[in-house]
Amino acid sequence: MVDPKTYEIAVLKGDGIGLEVVDEALRVLEVIAETEGISFNFKDYPSGADCYLAQGTPLPDDTLVACRQADAVLLGAMGNPEIRWPDGTEMRPQVDLRFNLDLYAGVRPIYLYASHHTPLKGYEAGEIDFVLMRENVEGLFASMDSGIELRGEVATDTMVITKDGTERIVDYAFQLARERQAARVSSGIAEFVPKVTCVDKANIFRSMAFFRRVYDTVGENYNDVSREYAYVDAMAQYLVQRPEEYDVMVMENMYGDILSDLAAGIIGGLGMAPSGDIGKDAAVFQPSHGTAPDIAGKGIANPVATILSAGMMMNWLGSRYSDDVATRAGERIEQAVKSVLADPTNGTPDLGGDMSTSQLGTKIAEAIFDSKSQ
Repeated sequence: MVDPKTYEIAVLKGDGIGLEVVDEALRVLEVIAETEGISFNFKDYPSGADCYLAQGTPLPDDTLVACRQADAVLLGAMGNPEIRWPDGTEMRPQVDLRFNLDLYAGVRPIYLYASHHTPLKGYEAGEIDFVLMRENVEGLFASMDSGIELRGEVATDTMVITKDGTERIVDYAFQLARERQAARVSSGIAEFVPKVTCVDKANIFRSMAFFRRVYDTVGENYNDVSREYAYVDAMAQYLVQRPEEYDVMVMENMYGDILSDLAAGIIGGLGMAPSGDIGKDAAVFQPSHGTAPDIAGKGIANPVATILSAGMMMNWLGSRYSDDVATRAGERIEQAVKSVLADPTNGTPDLGGDMSTSQLGTKIAEAIFDSKSQ
């Protein structure tokens, strides 16, 4: 009998509330290890703005090497508006990781867990359920550290869109739409046609017209998946007016950065928005939110996005290593969050509740433990 794999997880807690919310995700994963028999080796590595103050870099070489070698990376949040580079930009090692590890696919699920979480009228739990696919290593972000400033009078950043880079993110989006439909069918929900929406500004920018052409070419290989288009400014309206109509959306880096924050706002805020930055050989899982210096250390940060990111990590490990136990663990984390948040009294202050970070994390961990005995 082959011994079960021990998953090597690099843990980058970062700055601000990152330390607090990662601790709750680790609490949940420890219960998973206990109840599923999965073995983890968690190892902390320095990173972030405070690391820059201590070591002169926000992403030490040893940390980067560890992230390359780990089975996956669990990341909290990084940066501090008070700690900046000489050019005025913030420390952003989480973005540097995407480029260094070629984590091209930014996978950002948006799911409404409770009706009282959304500022929109008339939506019940589960009625908002889509995934925003953000191309992670091109677009406007390709100008990071290489933009031009002349004489203190002119500054430029360039949008970079490549054929290969666009093909792989669009292909990922169409495959994900298929997988989501298969999951619906297995759950007895078969009436929804899978759909990928291309979000761009193809009416104005040549780079975006090119992005759309590549999208169409890739989409021809997926006749079972519906294709749709929306300009990014219109999509900002549609997400507020009719979010229930969307399945998977694919877009350029900066557009994805902006719309993922808007999308989080319609399900309760960034504390409810997990994400995975995924490449061919590596993956980083982290909440979509930042370090929130205004509430750091107060014990009121919402840990749900980080816990759900840990669940995404388990699903990815399950797929990567054909490990059904890891996949089941990811599903159990998701179901535990659903069961806990179904009770309107459960929530941190951002959700209208009065629970602390550790209280909500503990509640979810207990729900996972209890689910094993059912």
